[in-house]
Amino acid sequence: MILVTALNGRAFYLNPVLIYRIEEMPDTLITLTDGKTLVVTESAEEVAQKVIDYHQGLHRH
Repeated sequence: MILVTALNGRAFYLNPVLIYRIEEMPDTLITLTDGKTLVVTESAEEVAQKVIDYHQGLHRH
């Protein structure tokens, strides 16, 4: 899971496997594979890096 922050300031964990697309408009919009969307305070680049780190961590073990 990756930790992201909603616009209201509340942090939550998101399963990165469910991410379909990440866009900045200017807030970061995450579209999930089921079509639901989430807006977070992190930049698209930050979210993408968290996803990369998550997947790399899976392959280290």
